Amino acid sequence: MTDDRRDELATNLEAVRRRIAAACDGAGRPDDVRLVVVTKFFPASDVRLLADLGVTDVGENRHQEAEAKAAECADLGLRWHFIGGLQSNKASAVASYADVVESVDRTKLVGGLSRGAQSRGHDVDVLLQVSLDPPGSDGRSGADPADLDALARAVGEAEMLRLRGLMAVAPLGEEPDEAFARLAAIHADLLSRHPGATVLSAGMSGDLEAAIRHGATHVRVGSAVLGPRPQVK
Repeated sequence: MTDDRRDELATNLEAVRRRIAAACDGAGRPDDVRLVVVTKFFPASDVRLLADLGVTDVGENRHQEAEAKAAECADLGLRWHFIGGLQSNKASAVASYADVVESVDRTKLVGGLSRGAQSRGHDVDVLLQVSLDPPGSDGRSGADPADLDALARAVGEAEMLRLRGLMAVAPLGEEPDEAFARLAAIHADLLSRHPGATVLSAGMSGDLEAAIRHGATHVRVGSAVLGPRPQVK
């Protein structure tokens, strides 16, 4: 069964890598987009197979699962990305194992993340999650674009946190190209004040090409690599 699963993951990974390469070529840019494989609800055994297949970055969005999986796979030298909604009372614990926290959307999280990074003795890279939804909508989480500068300054002033860039999710029901075009403009504005914030994490299994067209440096892919998500609650 392990060999069959490895073959399945290898086939899917190669297909996603080809999609990324083709999107980069179509956008006239180098094939240097980093793939973050999102392993939510999938077992640590899959993470081990992925690492053996050359995956270096793994994303998780639930603290309890992420913490356990990171500990179980600590020998693999992976770069762990926390990409889910983050509660302020869990921020310190998340920073104790995550190398990158992509979902920082309010200043209340900064203190806890900084404390966790200090207790670990390891810098943590931070991406600010910005909302691309219309104001007042019940869409996905993220900071208002107008609040990004203050949030960026708070991260930049915190000990052992490194402001690296932005993360966003295209709103449901909108053409990804339109959403990611707005994101590119928001990112350019942030870069004008925080030139080190070069990372742009955008694009998932269904819209990674559109994200790459608009400057994504990282794409977060789950189902296209791992298959349908298990029905685990």
